[in-house]
Amino acid sequence: MIKVYRKTSTIKAEQFDGSDEMREKYHIAIGSGWVAPYRINTLEGWVGVQINSWIATGVNGEHWTITDDVFKKSYAELPAIPKNVANYLTDCKRANTTIGTSLSGNIVLFSHARSHDMIHDILSWLCPSDNQDLFARAWLDGYVVEEEK
Repeated sequence: MIKVYRKTSTIKAEQFDGSDEMREKYHIAIGSGWVAPYRINTLEGWVGVQINSWIATGVNGEHWTITDDVFKKSYAELPAIPKNVANYLTDCKRANTTIGTSLSGNIVLFSHARSHDMIHDILSWLCPSDNQDLFARAWLDGYVVEEEK
């Protein structure tokens, strides 16, 4: 019986552009082949990498290539959330609250956000339902903190 699986870890990936900088960074060799003139050393040996393919890096520093179409179907960027919201999410997890309780707006109970402005920022961000979806995705998959504007 076939079972359905999902990926459970995050990866770091960079789209290959053929630049000298990327060739040096990933130790990419240049060959004379028409199909894949660029080659990268992976756990499976040297494999071709084409411009616009993605070079993924695993938890042990190993690299592999992913074609652009497969990458776009398989991966999504981690959600970017504001620093105050990230701190709130961390506080809620530390307090062993559920995601439902975390989304309910009981910020004072679970967060170190004690100033009125911080609480207002968090509640204002959580109010649109799209942001609640982002918060849930960040809770489950991880997140990056938005750059300050």
